[in-house]
Amino acid sequence: MSRFGRACRWGLITALLVGVIGCATPPPSAPQDHFWSGRLALSVAAEPPQSMSAAFELHGDAREGELALLSPLGQTVAVARWSPAGATLQQGERTLAYAHMDELTEQLTGAALPLPALFQWLRGLASEVPGWSADLSGHSDGRILAQRLTPLPRAELRIRLQP
Repeated sequence: MSRFGRACRWGLITALLVGVIGCATPPPSAPQDHFWSGRLALSVAAEPPQSMSAAFELHGDAREGELALLSPLGQTVAVARWSPAGATLQQGERTLAYAHMDELTEQLTGAALPLPALFQWLRGLASEVPGWSADLSGHSDGRILAQRLTPLPRAELRIRLQP
């Protein structure tokens, strides 16, 4: 796989992981808007090991929403959208369709990611998910650490939220 292809794939994986295990504090002026943003760092203990970081914006809830992964210059790299009707992943001119968000995340990461738990974590609420561990102790400071222990490969996602 080319360097560009790997970068695109990791960008897509990161967007999905953020959408599933990321966390952010909603802006104080509009908590009813269900909007979160910040920066993330993802490392995956694959062979070879992979890591990357990016900015993100997340709108919605576990039932319906949109996650955008942004470059350091603020350009949209990838957008995942989900609803009861299905899920899509758009990267540039390319759009892939899936029956549901679990299928989309499993295709890109090797495991369905716990989207409903994400929105609990977004609110600073613990949510038990088999194979995952989320440290919410830094939530009030805008920091979240989430780890996928199983299935392999292990992954670690660090989130720094925008104030």
